[in-house]
Amino acid sequence: MHFIRNGFIAVMILVVVAGLGLALQQASAPPNMDTLMNPAALTETAPDVYEAKFTTTQGTIVINVRRAWAPNGADRFYNLVKNGYYDSCRFFRVVYGFAAQFGINGDPKINAVWLKATIPDDPVKQSNRKGYVSFAKAGPNSRTTQVFINFSDENVLLDGTGFAPFGTVTKGTDVITALFSDYGECPPQGRGPDQIRALTEGNAYLQKYFPKLDYIKSGVVVEKAKK
Repeated sequence: MHFIRNGFIAVMILVVVAGLGLALQQASAPPNMDTLMNPAALTETAPDVYEAKFTTTQGTIVINVRRAWAPNGADRFYNLVKNGYYDSCRFFRVVYGFAAQFGINGDPKINAVWLKATIPDDPVKQSNRKGYVSFAKAGPNSRTTQVFINFSDENVLLDGTGFAPFGTVTKGTDVITALFSDYGECPPQGRGPDQIRALTEGNAYLQKYFPKLDYIKSGVVVEKAKK
């Protein structure tokens, strides 16, 4: 699922993948494959404040998460990072002046189960300013795994459409601006990756047709004292 700009007005499109479990290409399974195949088991409540530290192909990115900003989003992100969901995930949509988006797993089988594992919306308590991080969504109560990092303060226009920031980038702003962006926007606006193919074919598709995409090598949770 993704959101599309018209200027900076977001129009959400729900990616409906009929029969997602059919004809899925095999991908290398992560060590915690069994855990990730059961979203219903990954519902741990996150700490009030924690950091998600990502090692990427461009360097380290640290996201400081505050549960009070968006509890449902913070909990989901915590469980995904802690259990390795984002490891090897590509930054498949990087549009400078707008946002960098990630969260499609490299294994189609994992995508198939998480596509149905939606979480309720959170009230928007913070603005989508530069460096703030929110879940992508395709309508009410449709958030699953995809996340975007805002590149511009102009994205505050997203606040009125229900995108609830749950954290901010506190380290690695230079890394984010170095992410490969030449593929541009996703179809039909641009020539970037097709999200349906990314969901159903995983990293095999992205590596073959979009080999220059930067990606997350690994992610870990670092719990912090509340300030």
